[in-house]
Amino acid sequence: MDVIKLRGEYIKLGQALKAARFVSSGVEAKVLILDGKVKVNGEVCLQRGKKLVGGDSFEFGGNIVKIEN
Repeated sequence: MDVIKLRGEYIKLGQALKAARFVSSGVEAKVLILDGKVKVNGEVCLQRGKKLVGGDSFEFGGNIVKIEN
């Protein structure tokens, strides 16, 4: 399981996908999210701007990334 350390209070899902290097652009992240290919805390999330905080996790392609403060 990979980890992303927060610099502020939260990170948006699209930005987190880029930080984890699952995508190279915001457009690519948007397409994956709207296609239902990304899960947040175990549930499919269709919100590109979903705010992730410490303790949250997201999953894409079988890879899980945890968000830490």
